[in-house]
Parts: sequence; structure tokens; C-alpha cells
Amino acid sequence: MDHLPADHFLSLPRPDILIGSPGGVVDTTTLAAHDFDVDNRTGFMPPHPPLARLPGQWEPWEAIFREAQESELQLGTKPGLTDAQSRVSETWRSRVRNLPLLPIDDLNASEVMLRRGRHVLAWIMHFYIHSLPPNASIVIPRPITIPLLKISAQLQLPPVLTYSDDVLYNWDLKTPSESPVPALDNLRSQSLFTNTNDEQEFYLTSARMELRGVEALELMRATMDEAFVGDDIAMRRITGFLHRLSTVIDELKVLLLSVREGCNPEVFYHDIRPWFKGADSDPQKREWIFEGLDELDMAYPSELSGPSAGQSSLVHALDIFLGVDRYSHSSNITGEGSGDISAKKAFLSRMQSYMPRHHRHFLNHLSNNPRPLRDIVMGGGDQKLLAAYNEAVGSLKTFRDAHIIIVTLYIIGPAGRARSQQESETPLKGTGGTELAKFLKDVRDSTAGALLNVETQAEP
Repeated sequence: MDHLPADHFLSLPRPDILIGSPGGVVDTTTLAAHDFDVDNRTGFMPPHPPLARLPGQWEPWEAIFREAQESELQLGTKPGLTDAQSRVSETWRSRVRNLPLLPIDDLNASEVMLRRGRHVLAWIMHFYIHSLPPNASIVIPRPITIPLLKISAQLQLPPVLTYSDDVLYNWDLKTPSESPVPALDNLRSQSLFTNTNDEQEFYLTSARMELRGVEALELMRATMDEAFVGDDIAMRRITGFLHRLSTVIDELKVLLLSVREGCNPEVFYHDIRPWFKGADSDPQKREWIFEGLDELDMAYPSELSGPSAGQSSLVHALDIFLGVDRYSHSSNITGEGSGDISAKKAFLSRMQSYMPRHHRHFLNHLSNNPRPLRDIVMGGGDQKLLAAYNEAVGSLKTFRDAHIIIVTLYIIGPAGRARSQQESETPLKGTGGTELAKFLKDVRDSTAGALLNVETQAEP
């Protein structure tokens, strides 16, 4: 791979993110990597481990968060929950309710500190909600809701756990290293609900995929540069880049499937997954009441789905770059029940609102590329280029096959074994609120539909 030009959007260093930007505004006047928070070593993950603790002013948050993890709080829906376990949870929740209402003014000067503040508060909120008895009203206390709502507004994210909270900003190194790129086997999670290796491996599988996907971002960059040149040599180089991209996507699939080595499906479904569910996954359909919301000039949050693999900017970038987003993000894919307002949007497009704002803008710029790869392939008459393109799309399709395997193993299978006959008549929802099995198959089949006909160089 040629050395990146010094002024390219994937080669420029990140800004000093200890200096905040007013109102969470992203500079979109350039394609610089530092404007999009994309690093040429770690991609969408930060180049250094995220801040692990806020300064002393916010110690009450950190202390109550640490207590939740060390107390091994139990799910309120856990079968056989003892009175002693219930008392531990209620004692902890009472301390949350009695927390001081801390200001966030001094956090606004630092993107890193805002992220950590949001991380801590969102995790506390999920500990609070999901340790409640199953029939209890969900009233989230003011000491959590007010700062969480303010910080989330500043970062332009919904006030709920997201993929970035569980994966992108939830890692550290097992042992210190001077390497500019974290080794895939030297990662650990900063925060866990269950303190189990199963939970850690679930998060780290995605983190390893993000790091391995950095090469895919570089191949996209190189391809777009050659597309602007547009001569025969450029087309040959793009053909080579696409062959390599196919290999990288295949390696992402291997990493995805490797979650089976460290995360037990039954443990995940029954003990881990319930902690990070969002409001739209509550079987009781309870409303999340944000105490103190009426004191703020804010509407009730419209997005509270919780984290999902659909919030990975890497996978969205692959879709957009290959031009299959018009298929896999199209409005004919049913995301939720027709009675839900959010069902009017395609699930994968809606999930972009759960991504860090810089990454959303990166995808927007990628979408606005004036020379889309798919158009070049369709109009160039180059059979080798077309075959390489189809190879990359085919790899993305097999990646989605693997995703279906994992979701079946970790969610659909355990759910089918756990639900009663009456409950089984209800379509299974994903953590993002999707009717899971149908949705994933639709996305996979739509990706396959993006393949081009080699002989006629037309869409099949």
C-alpha cells in the first residue's frame, strides 16, 4: 500500500480533543481524519485507551459505578432471586437516588471527559433499570438523568447505552505497550455488568473487528484516490485493492465467529444481554421516566434502543463504499412493527443516530463521494474489475451469513428454548428493536442482490 498523502483524511492526526467544540459541532469543511475522529492506526476506536476515571469532582459517579460492579448486582428478572440479593440491589439504588446533582460545565472542555461521563452515567442507568423488579415502574433519578441528558445532547447521542459505550470507548490494555496499534490479544474491557469472561469476550470480539477493519478503511481511501485518476493503471490498482478488501472482510468474518470460543450462548442470553436492553425491548412495555426532564428544554428521547452491532460505523462504511447500502439500508426492510413510529425508517439508517457524531459525518461524506465505486465498475467495461467487485460484495454477503449464525446461536436459539408456547407467538426482537430473524435475512439477501452480472455488466 502506498504511503498516505500528508493531507489525506485518513492520514492527518487527531486534534487535541481536550479542547472541546462548541455545541458538539463537527467541522465538515474538510475530509481530514481528525474532523471525523478516524485514526489511521485504530480506525473508529480511539488511538489510546479511553479515560478510565473522571477527576475528583465527579467521584460520586465513579464510586457508585464501581460499587455496582463490585457488588455483583443481579437482574431483577433473575429466576430464583433471593431476598438478600434484592436487598443489595435496592440499597444500591437508594444510594443512586441520594447522589448529589453534579454540574457538567467543566466536562464540556474535553471530549474525552464527556465520553467518560456519558459512559459512567449510562452504565449506572442500565444497572438501575435492570436491577428493578420486573413489574416496578422505571423512574430514573434526577442525579443520573439530568447530567446524562445534558451530556448526551452535547455529544448528539441518545441517553442510552450504545455500541460506542460497550465497544469503542470500553477498552484498555492488559499490559502496557509502546506499539502504536493495540495487539488484538492485549485488550480487556474497562466496564462489565457481570464480571464474566463471557461478557468481556462479547465486547472484545467487536473491538478486534474494528481494529482489523482499519485496513479496509485504508483500501477504501486508496481506491477513491485511484478513482479520481481514472486511467487504466488506476483501474488495475483498484482491482487489486478490491481483491485485498475481500480478504479483509473474510478475516472480519473469522473474528466474528471466534466469539464462540469465549462467550457461552446461554450465559450471554440469560445473564448478559438483559443488562443492555433498551426501552423497546421491555416485555412489560414500561416507559422509562426521566426524572427532571421537565426542568430541561428537551423533548422526551425518541431513541432508546440500546447497543447493537448495527451501530458499527465500520460495517456501514463497507456498505456505502461498495454501493450496497441502497439495497441493505432500503426502506423495504421492516425494522419494527408497523405501529411504531421508528418502523418508518430502515433499521440500519436509524442506527446511525446511535453512532458518535464524527463517525456519522464520515459516513455522510463517504456517501457523497462524486465517483462511487459501483458506478465506475458498472460503466467501465472492465471484467477483471467487475469480478473483483463481486468478490468483495460476496465476502460481505458471507460475513452477513456468519452474523446470522451468531445471532441464531446467541439469541434466537436460547429465546426459543426459554419462551413459553404463548410467548413464542411474539416475534423476537433484537437489542435494537428489530424483528430479528426476518430482518437479518433481508439484509443478507439484499447484500447478495448487489452483485453485478459479469457477462453483461448490468445489475441482475
